[in-house]
Amino acid sequence: MTVPVHGLPPMLSVGMKVAAVPPALKQSRWHTVTSVEEGSGSGQLVALSGSRSIGSAQELAGKVLLASVESLPEDYALHDVDALLDREVVSHTYGSLGTITEILTGPANDVWVVDGPYGEVLLPVIDEVVRAIDAAGPLEVNVPDGLIPRDDMPHEGSAHAATGEAPSASRSDSCA
Repeated sequence: MTVPVHGLPPMLSVGMKVAAVPPALKQSRWHTVTSVEEGSGSGQLVALSGSRSIGSAQELAGKVLLASVESLPEDYALHDVDALLDREVVSHTYGSLGTITEILTGPANDVWVVDGPYGEVLLPVIDEVVRAIDAAGPLEVNVPDGLIPRDDMPHEGSAHAATGEAPSASRSDSCA
């Protein structure tokens, strides 16, 4: 059974080439995934080429499986913690929301914790919210209604609405 790393969802698929690390002395480092089933927990049950017996499979237990980035699913960028932390997040409606400071892993989807001019905003990582993730530049999102209070929203005709800048924080977010 594979176990997700850094909160990543299971990503192995049939036909994917993977390398077992550290490699066994008398076996090939490279294997092809021949079958994948969702496990009872958060991992996957995986069969690899070259592992035809319980003994050869046990030799792979505890190994890390590496795959090339080209082999990973298209939505990999949505889950790559190292590439997402400290990235700027922008909304067409609100402008800059700030930067991702944490990624919460949930059973249905991840949640980006974004800290910026609107305080801490929790954005679900779902298709309806995440508009674009490019290798460089800000991440584009649609902010669902209710995540940012209406009184923080730029008003038509205001300097903030014209420039796309967030209003300055004039209220206290602390609980005294």
